[in-house]
Amino acid sequence: MSYRIGQGIDFHKLVEGREFWLGGILIPHTKGALGHSDADVLLHAICDALLGALSLGDIGQHFPDTDAAYKGIDSKILLAKSYQLVCEKGYTLVNIDSTILLQAPKIRKYVDDMRTAIAGILNISPDDVSIKATTTEQLSFIGREEGIVATANILLKKA
Repeated sequence: MSYRIGQGIDFHKLVEGREFWLGGILIPHTKGALGHSDADVLLHAICDALLGALSLGDIGQHFPDTDAAYKGIDSKILLAKSYQLVCEKGYTLVNIDSTILLQAPKIRKYVDDMRTAIAGILNISPDDVSIKATTTEQLSFIGREEGIVATANILLKKA
């Protein structure tokens, strides 16, 4: 059986007046991530991990921010399309391990909903989706609540 590992990372600026989408759910907060799409940093990191595992490029190659078709798009759609490319290559997802770097808001109470949303899109169990979060102890642009970062590692297996 053939296995492939993928790793993804994404950064977005946080600004007033934007909805805050994270892990496929809307989280109440005074700031949201700035981006061409809904700027869901966690889903973008997972997309890049999926694509990277099979050398399929990255999210910007498949869904460029210069294309009006992706303006304001729901990142759950981007995740589903990224996973479709993986499935077309004959692979399935085993698990996801992710980390969100964010000073505020605290997201622990939203993690189960995020795991469920992601698992539903990728046809896996929520138990196969790990989401962890950490602050940067008020250091850097993350600590100043100017931005958010997410990383994701995934394991694929040949179907």
